[in-house]
Amino acid sequence: MRREGLAIMAAATVTPESFGPAVALSCRECGARTPLAPDFACTECFGPLEVAYELPSGDPEALRAQIEAGPANIWRYAPLLPVPADVATRPNINPGWTKLVKADNLARELGITGGLYVKDDSGNPTHSFKDRVVAIAVEAARTFGFTTLSCSSTGNLAGAVGAAAARTGLRSCVFIPQDLEQGKIVMAAVYGGELVGIEGNYDDVNRFCSELIGDPAGEGWGFVNVNLRPYYGEGSKTLAYEICEQLGWRLPDQLVIPIASGSQLTKIDKGLKELIALGLVEDKPYKIFGAQAEGCSPVSVAFKTGRDVIRPQKPNTIAKSLAIGNPADGPYVLDICRRTGGAVEDVNDEQVVDAIKLLARTEGIFAETAGGVTVGVLQKLIKNGLLDPAAETVVLNTGDGLKTLDAVEPTTGLSATIRPTLDSFREAGLA
Repeated sequence: MRREGLAIMAAATVTPESFGPAVALSCRECGARTPLAPDFACTECFGPLEVAYELPSGDPEALRAQIEAGPANIWRYAPLLPVPADVATRPNINPGWTKLVKADNLARELGITGGLYVKDDSGNPTHSFKDRVVAIAVEAARTFGFTTLSCSSTGNLAGAVGAAAARTGLRSCVFIPQDLEQGKIVMAAVYGGELVGIEGNYDDVNRFCSELIGDPAGEGWGFVNVNLRPYYGEGSKTLAYEICEQLGWRLPDQLVIPIASGSQLTKIDKGLKELIALGLVEDKPYKIFGAQAEGCSPVSVAFKTGRDVIRPQKPNTIAKSLAIGNPADGPYVLDICRRTGGAVEDVNDEQVVDAIKLLARTEGIFAETAGGVTVGVLQKLIKNGLLDPAAETVVLNTGDGLKTLDAVEPTTGLSATIRPTLDSFREAGLA
């Protein structure tokens, strides 16, 4: 009854213009299509739903010019997203168009000769890529008439939802594991919404949210990564769009992408395929590599053992933003990495910290632990001969290191403490 009620609400409010080029929800397993609504599971086979489109057809050059003339945020890609054409005029946090940093210093350190770039999404409004996915989910929530914005989160998403709700005038109530990094707790709470700690890990939080959706207490709530998940996930495509546009409308040879739920990696691949189909980039092979922390590496374990089934793990890692022991998109990640000739690898917590420091020292980018995972995995892939150092490579940093100071604090601090005199300065060997 609850799901029927949601569908009725959607049918009463959705117009053909509400979701731009989006035309339906499509099951990723059986292909069955259903109307656009706040649903996330197929009624035929219970497979996950995603947005299906009738994308623009015609002159690629005209579409490219239209995109380039758009705003310096994700709304430049509105013709390719499930949002109304006038989305850029609505109150939103307007994320995106973050820097693609040519990382020559890091490339030299790692022996990469084909070119290395860091897509630095710490420049988003709440300093993580989650602003992209939330911005899309907010538009769906408004269309469906939801009054409360919610989520289950490992930290970054909670802050993004709090900020977006404050900007758009919605109530927010978000749920997190109670033992998250203090920086992420403070950032999520500062926007004035309700922040609720759950005793348990992220998978416990997610189960609770799924129960709340089916209860009268959750009436009118839009959970960005549950009942709004098909729309939410589309925000990650904008990373693929931006990377290719910033490279001069071409595909990179290799990408290293962190894995939490796995949705980001799968949607980046979807975005790349859309650009090829639209003629916006020249078709060529590319490889996608997934990155996990050793203390929560169910997808990496499955890849290395040749399995198609993801065995859930209990997370135990400092990379808490990636600590999802039962990743929903894990099987699809395996398919993509195998199809493109990539791989899935993991690194331990010590390697994560070392990689954070390496990126900071070489490129002046202070990544959170997820960025340490991708850079650490990049190192490991090169060492193991799985990633071609002569090919152009893009590695993602999805968040700001100021959110995870605890990870580097024990091994980072003052170089010296001196008296305010030149003699003391010289005695310390600093001259």
